[in-house]
Amino acid sequence: MSASASTEAPAKRSPRLPKVPFWAQIVAGLVLGVVLGWVTRTYDVQWLHTTLDQIGHIFVQLLKLAVAPLVFFAILVSITNLRKVNNAARLATRTLLWFMITSLIAVAIGLTIGLLTNPGAGTGLTPKDGEKPENAGSWLDFLTGIIPTDVVTPFTELNVLQIVFMAAVAGIAALKLGDKAQPILTLSQSVLELLQKALWWVIRLAPLGTVGLIGYAIADYGWDLIGKYATFTADVYIGCALVLFGVYPLLLATVAKVNPVQFFKGAWPAIQLAFVSRSSVGTMPVTAKVTERLGVPKEYTSFAVPFGATTKMDGCAAIYPALAAIFIAQIFDVQLGIGDYLLIAFVSVIGSAATAGLTGATVMLTLTLSTLGLPLEGVGLLMAIDPILDMMRTATNVAGQALVPVVVAAREKILDLDAYNTASSSPIDGDDDATAPGDGAREDGRKAAVPATA
Repeated sequence: MSASASTEAPAKRSPRLPKVPFWAQIVAGLVLGVVLGWVTRTYDVQWLHTTLDQIGHIFVQLLKLAVAPLVFFAILVSITNLRKVNNAARLATRTLLWFMITSLIAVAIGLTIGLLTNPGAGTGLTPKDGEKPENAGSWLDFLTGIIPTDVVTPFTELNVLQIVFMAAVAGIAALKLGDKAQPILTLSQSVLELLQKALWWVIRLAPLGTVGLIGYAIADYGWDLIGKYATFTADVYIGCALVLFGVYPLLLATVAKVNPVQFFKGAWPAIQLAFVSRSSVGTMPVTAKVTERLGVPKEYTSFAVPFGATTKMDGCAAIYPALAAIFIAQIFDVQLGIGDYLLIAFVSVIGSAATAGLTGATVMLTLTLSTLGLPLEGVGLLMAIDPILDMMRTATNVAGQALVPVVVAAREKILDLDAYNTASSSPIDGDDDATAPGDGAREDGRKAAVPATA
């Protein structure tokens, strides 16, 4: 028998199912959510209504579960890692300055769109449709609420501002202690990596969470209610789009002097996840990774991204409250003057930390309304439409949180231009080497792999 005849035929491999890109999973979740929501509302399918509510609720709760410890350890580690960065104080100051500049630009765009479109006119809504929120923000609450009364309550009540305060104090104290604090820092880094690994598992559920969140919104409120807010909704999306695709590229091209298209290619995984999750803090691990991939040094990224995730809110704290204040003033027939518009700008820049990177911007809105003397019942007018608005707001927030470190790094000449110019929108995976902000490890060149577009 010849050798060729005795050679066994190679075993046939079973066909492998093509891997569905994460962006396609998200789009499918959006479409399925809209369809199921419409079916639920049209045919009054109560069990489906409950199911959609529970799916969305569980997804958001899973994200919130990691928020408190994630913020604490991320801020603590990021502050201590500033010791590895030259001119740390200068970088921190420049970061804060650019946060304020971009917030001012965003609030100016929001005010301009609101004054041009009059979003509260012709809606058919009246003051009776509003409901005063149970908890309202005020400057006194904001200032006194920074310092916690104990170390447990901020974590149980998810008061992110107080958690940031405690983490900052702990981080500064660790810097002062020097080598004596190294065991605590090593433990903090390990806990942070553990939390981020667990959060990746939640992120994988984002398409399913999208079905529940969108489906419940459509089933509960319907298209008729959304139609009443058509102008306001369009204003928020247009305002965010102008900042996201107008202001940010302009800053990248003129201030950072880099290619804006490359920024969006590299940052896209974080932007799309923010759109779905509606949580800047929940997206923070992805934001940190894409910012590093864009060439920002890891040590600086580990400070700037957690800091931005709790204070940098161009969508929730600038565009939205500006438009909402005009909308509510028109519903309640209150005339706003130049002084009021300046107050809105001031609140947007100084009070953005009140949004705390969680889903929704109710605290920031009540803070703005109370400062202007507008009825807090106006908050109730916007609660129904909030989930739809929050998707675009959070995407804008997260894009800004990645943008500022790139701009500052480019201005300070510490941006890795080779990494920036080769950044892609390839998936990022929780198994990457760069799991935790500030772990000091270098990527070993393994191909990145997590929710992202192709």
